[in-house]
Amino acid sequence: MLNKPDSKTQTYSIGELSKYFDITARSIRFYEEQNLLEPVRNGQTRIYHAKDKVRLKLILRGKRLGFSLAEIRTLFELYDVNPNSAAQLQTMLQLTEQKRAVLEQQLNDIQMLMNELDDVEARCKEELNDLTRGVA
Repeated sequence: MLNKPDSKTQTYSIGELSKYFDITARSIRFYEEQNLLEPVRNGQTRIYHAKDKVRLKLILRGKRLGFSLAEIRTLFELYDVNPNSAAQLQTMLQLTEQKRAVLEQQLNDIQMLMNELDDVEARCKEELNDLTRGVA
Protein backbone atom coordinates (compact mmCIF):
# COMPACT_ATOMS: atom_id res chain seq x y z
CA MET A 1 0.00 0.00 0.00
CA LEU A 2 1.30 3.35 -0.96
CA ASN A 3 -0.45 5.34 1.79
CA LYS A 4 -1.66 4.82 5.36
CA PRO A 5 -4.25 2.01 5.78
CA ASP A 6 -7.88 3.15 5.96
CA SER A 7 -6.95 6.54 4.55
CA LYS A 8 -9.37 8.11 2.07
CA THR A 9 -6.39 8.70 -0.18
CA GLN A 10 -5.10 5.13 0.04
CA THR A 11 -3.90 3.82 -3.29
CA TYR A 12 -2.95 0.43 -4.67
CA SER A 13 -0.84 -0.84 -7.51
CA ILE A 14 -2.19 -3.39 -9.95
CA GLY A 15 0.13 -5.95 -8.37
CA GLU A 16 -1.24 -5.29 -4.89
CA LEU A 17 -4.84 -5.69 -6.05
CA SER A 18 -3.88 -8.76 -8.03
CA LYS A 19 -2.38 -10.40 -4.94
CA TYR A 20 -5.16 -9.25 -2.62
CA PHE A 21 -7.92 -10.73 -4.79
CA ASP A 22 -5.82 -13.62 -6.12
CA ILE A 23 -6.47 -12.72 -9.75
CA THR A 24 -4.18 -11.81 -12.61
CA ALA A 25 -3.17 -8.27 -13.49
CA ARG A 26 -4.52 -9.08 -16.95
CA SER A 27 -7.99 -9.59 -15.42
CA ILE A 28 -7.80 -6.22 -13.71
CA ARG A 29 -6.74 -4.56 -16.97
CA PHE A 30 -9.67 -6.29 -18.70
CA TYR A 31 -12.13 -4.84 -16.17
CA GLU A 32 -10.55 -1.46 -16.80
CA GLU A 33 -11.05 -1.91 -20.58
CA GLN A 34 -14.70 -2.71 -19.84
CA ASN A 35 -14.98 0.64 -18.01
CA LEU A 36 -15.64 -1.05 -14.68
CA LEU A 37 -12.50 0.35 -13.04
CA GLU A 38 -11.00 3.79 -13.48
CA PRO A 39 -7.44 3.95 -12.20
CA VAL A 40 -5.45 7.15 -12.41
CA ARG A 41 -2.45 6.98 -14.71
CA ASN A 42 1.03 8.14 -13.82
CA GLY A 43 2.83 7.46 -17.07
CA GLN A 44 2.45 3.72 -17.64
CA THR A 45 1.65 3.06 -13.98
CA ARG A 46 -1.96 2.52 -12.92
CA ILE A 47 -2.90 3.89 -9.51
CA TYR A 48 -6.05 2.40 -8.01
CA HIS A 49 -8.03 4.01 -5.20
CA ALA A 50 -10.28 2.54 -2.52
CA LYS A 51 -13.29 2.93 -4.86
CA ASP A 52 -11.55 0.70 -7.43
CA LYS A 53 -10.79 -1.90 -4.76
CA VAL A 54 -14.44 -1.95 -3.67
CA ARG A 55 -15.61 -2.18 -7.28
CA LEU A 56 -13.21 -5.01 -7.98
CA LYS A 57 -14.60 -6.88 -4.98
CA LEU A 58 -18.15 -6.30 -6.27
CA ILE A 59 -17.19 -7.40 -9.80
CA LEU A 60 -15.76 -10.67 -8.49
CA ARG A 61 -18.75 -11.26 -6.21
CA GLY A 62 -21.14 -10.47 -9.06
CA LYS A 63 -19.36 -12.88 -11.38
CA ARG A 64 -19.44 -15.59 -8.72
CA LEU A 65 -23.21 -15.06 -8.45
CA GLY A 66 -23.60 -15.37 -12.22
CA PHE A 67 -24.03 -11.71 -13.16
CA SER A 68 -22.67 -10.60 -16.50
CA LEU A 69 -20.23 -7.72 -16.75
CA ALA A 70 -22.96 -5.72 -18.52
CA GLU A 71 -25.29 -6.26 -15.56
CA ILE A 72 -22.55 -5.27 -13.13
CA ARG A 73 -21.81 -2.16 -15.22
CA THR A 74 -25.52 -1.20 -15.13
CA LEU A 75 -25.53 -1.41 -11.35
CA PHE A 76 -22.36 0.71 -11.14
CA GLU A 77 -23.88 3.31 -13.47
CA LEU A 78 -27.04 3.50 -11.37
CA TYR A 79 -24.95 3.89 -8.23
CA ASP A 80 -22.78 6.59 -9.82
CA VAL A 81 -25.88 8.64 -10.68
CA ASN A 82 -27.36 8.30 -7.19
CA PRO A 83 -25.68 6.24 -4.45
CA ASN A 84 -29.00 5.91 -2.56
CA SER A 85 -30.99 5.03 -5.65
CA ALA A 86 -34.23 3.07 -5.40
CA ALA A 87 -33.72 2.32 -9.10
CA GLN A 88 -30.43 0.58 -8.30
CA LEU A 89 -32.06 -1.53 -5.60
CA GLN A 90 -35.01 -2.41 -7.85
CA THR A 91 -32.63 -3.40 -10.64
CA MET A 92 -30.61 -5.52 -8.22
CA LEU A 93 -33.79 -7.24 -7.01
CA GLN A 94 -34.85 -7.98 -10.60
CA LEU A 95 -31.43 -9.36 -11.48
CA THR A 96 -31.41 -11.46 -8.32
CA GLU A 97 -34.84 -12.89 -9.10
CA GLN A 98 -33.72 -13.75 -12.64
CA LYS A 99 -30.53 -15.43 -11.42
CA ARG A 100 -32.48 -17.37 -8.80
CA ALA A 101 -34.96 -18.61 -11.44
CA VAL A 102 -32.13 -19.74 -13.71
CA LEU A 103 -30.36 -21.53 -10.86
CA GLU A 104 -33.56 -23.24 -9.72
CA GLN A 105 -34.14 -24.50 -13.28
CA GLN A 106 -30.56 -25.75 -13.45
CA LEU A 107 -30.99 -27.46 -10.09
CA ASN A 108 -34.16 -29.18 -11.33
CA ASP A 109 -32.37 -30.23 -14.52
CA ILE A 110 -29.48 -31.66 -12.52
CA GLN A 111 -31.85 -33.56 -10.23
CA MET A 112 -33.59 -35.07 -13.27
CA LEU A 113 -30.23 -36.13 -14.70
CA MET A 114 -29.18 -37.62 -11.36
CA ASN A 115 -32.40 -39.65 -11.27
CA GLU A 116 -31.77 -40.89 -14.82
CA LEU A 117 -28.21 -41.84 -13.89
CA ASP A 118 -29.52 -43.71 -10.85
CA ASP A 119 -31.88 -45.67 -13.10
CA VAL A 120 -29.15 -46.50 -15.62
CA GLU A 121 -26.77 -47.53 -12.86
CA ALA A 122 -29.39 -49.78 -11.22
CA ARG A 123 -30.20 -51.46 -14.54
CA CYS A 124 -26.51 -52.01 -15.31
CA LYS A 125 -25.90 -53.54 -11.88
CA GLU A 126 -28.95 -55.77 -12.27
CA GLU A 127 -27.87 -56.98 -15.71
CA LEU A 128 -24.31 -57.51 -14.49
CA ASN A 129 -25.61 -59.58 -11.57
CA ASP A 130 -27.78 -61.63 -13.96
CA LEU A 131 -24.77 -62.26 -16.22
CA THR A 132 -22.56 -63.17 -13.27
CA ARG A 133 -25.12 -65.62 -11.90
CA GLY A 134 -25.60 -67.15 -15.34
CA VAL A 135 -21.85 -67.82 -15.74
CA ALA A 136 -21.37 -69.39 -12.30
